[in-house]
Amino acid sequence: MATTTQIAVERRGAVLRLLHDRPEMRNAESQTLLDELDAALREAIADETVRVIVIGGRGDHFSAGHDLKEAAARRAGFGVEERWAYEELRYLDYALRIWDCPKPTIAEVKGACIAGGFMVANMCDLIVASDDAFFADPVCRTLAAAAVEVLVHPWVMGLRAAKEFLFTGRRLGAEEAHRIGMVNRVVPRAELEAATMALAQGIAEAPPFALRLTKRSLNRTLDIQGFRAAIAAHFDTHQLSHMTDEFRRTREAGLAGAIARGKAATTGAR
Repeated sequence: MATTTQIAVERRGAVLRLLHDRPEMRNAESQTLLDELDAALREAIADETVRVIVIGGRGDHFSAGHDLKEAAARRAGFGVEERWAYEELRYLDYALRIWDCPKPTIAEVKGACIAGGFMVANMCDLIVASDDAFFADPVCRTLAAAAVEVLVHPWVMGLRAAKEFLFTGRRLGAEEAHRIGMVNRVVPRAELEAATMALAQGIAEAPPFALRLTKRSLNRTLDIQGFRAAIAAHFDTHQLSHMTDEFRRTREAGLAGAIARGKAATTGAR
């Protein structure tokens, strides 16, 4: 596997672990990190000896989401076409590659799992969370954008829960996420890696082609209900939200204000 600088790749028998590796930045997802994660995922898909893929994070958090500081420094001047191309590839296409991965994927979530991190984790087949993990997508309130680029929310947490989650921008704790069916298992933080690996290794013992066919049928169930069309439609709507006066005023007010509003929203009513 190619050398990486912002993800860590760990092989444990038939299980491959792909970890966000920017702990000093709360594992914010930069362009490099997303490109490396997608490249490693492609290699894992092609490697017949890999049966299960775990996506997690080093340090205290899964991911604080998109790297907003990098975006402000490198992409503030993007026009409509450039922004569309960047986000279609790195957010929509990369997320759907996780969803469409023919091998079982498990998100190992601890600490913050926010916005873009929420998107990555919830495109995985299963989520194992530490008891101190929390999920949030406050960008409607903080950035005046229409949620994140991939609106997986109603599909994994139900429509009414998704509406409250996005309208308020609040944190969703691991136990509540488990209660509504978004998270499969909640364990003490000290046991998170062991519990995730036990689940992954157990799944890896199943016949791989049977798993692949089962996953395809399960995902097609949502496709028949309109999953892929809804995901594509929202991506277009999200791009439109970048063109609004609300978004422009929020951007002109500065990144620090958006980050402060995000912290206030995610620590509010639960």
